[in-house]
Amino acid sequence: MTSDERPFSFRSVALAAFLPTLLFSIGEGAIIPIIPIAAGNLGAGLAMAGFIASMIMLGELAGDIPSGWIVSRIGERRAMIGAAVVAILGVVVCLLAPNYWVLTAGIFVVGLSTAVFALARHAFMTTYVPPRYRARALSTLGGVFRAGWFVGPLIASAVIALTGSTQSVFWIFIVSCLGSVIVLLALPDPERMFGPSPRTADASGALVTAGEEEAEERTHGLFRTIWSFRAVLARMGGGVSLVAAVRSARTVLLPLWAVSIGLSESNTALIIGIAGAVDFALFYASGQIMDRFGRMWSAIPSMIGLGTGFLVLAFSHDLDARVAWYIAVSIFLAVANGIGSGIIMTLGADLAPKESPAAFLGAWRFAGDAGQAVAPLVVSLLTALVSIAFASGVMGALGLVGAALLGRYIPRYVPRRPQPLPVSE
Repeated sequence: MTSDERPFSFRSVALAAFLPTLLFSIGEGAIIPIIPIAAGNLGAGLAMAGFIASMIMLGELAGDIPSGWIVSRIGERRAMIGAAVVAILGVVVCLLAPNYWVLTAGIFVVGLSTAVFALARHAFMTTYVPPRYRARALSTLGGVFRAGWFVGPLIASAVIALTGSTQSVFWIFIVSCLGSVIVLLALPDPERMFGPSPRTADASGALVTAGEEEAEERTHGLFRTIWSFRAVLARMGGGVSLVAAVRSARTVLLPLWAVSIGLSESNTALIIGIAGAVDFALFYASGQIMDRFGRMWSAIPSMIGLGTGFLVLAFSHDLDARVAWYIAVSIFLAVANGIGSGIIMTLGADLAPKESPAAFLGAWRFAGDAGQAVAPLVVSLLTALVSIAFASGVMGALGLVGAALLGRYIPRYVPRRPQPLPVSE
């Protein structure tokens, strides 16, 4: 450990840093596979159901704009508690929705709260985790999200089987959010455990904490930050937008595909839950690969695998063994996604200015979430205009394009030992 690194221990931070995220993710993971089904039960067609499922990603994109400001002003723990409460309100709207338009609004609110919750934890990890542990820490954080997306669908499958009601799954999210709030209130605040943020010199030479400087920088606005770092965001940001796009297409396409081939609600949740287990199992391996061999060795195979998986899925829809192909491709996509666990957060942390990362991370997450939000809309549009198989093929092609972009620009902007990123002239 170098002299300028702050002491860090996974054991000391694990429970307080990761448990609230796990609980929140379990609730989110429970509802994601059943959103298209819930929309269909309220009268939405296949394309419209895909559009409604995309609202959670659009909500996250919209939430990226105020989330950094909120975290900088009120602190990580308060921001996460507030996000959990807002998520509960959104889920209540979904429970009471008389039609699919009201359901759409409720899902959008859930997406808003998810953006704040995720950025709060990402900012903490970027500020406090030493660079030599960074990929493993952020991959672990990504793994915690994946654990929730694995456990949540399995719980949803059991609840649907017991109650016979798709709507009952929304209660899982409510309970998970309440559990997250209780944990955040009961356990020590990780920010206090590690002391104040490192002190740095601002533009005038005065010493300020990183948090104070980040808050000041936040007042300049997300879009000013995007302009200042436009070169790297246009190149690397384009690549991570495609990473996020293909990943979010997976969360929408797989439930829609299950509906289109006639799988039951409980079987859909079970298959997606098993795939989530495979995804989750690989999160730490991804971090080890990135820290020991470099970011490319995780990012490129992940994107090639995702692209290939969607291309294979596109040709399986009308086969006699389409259910078997669906299960096999779901597992293959989970493997591909798992070996890329934490790559977007790790690259963002590598590129962010050391003295004030929050503003850049907000812009970075905006770039990624833009792809995440647009992809489900593209899936819905292509499904309505052509077919769901064509939509899957397009997503596969975009995955291969993303692999090419990252293969070109990661060596340029993220060398083996990441250096500070210059601001665009």
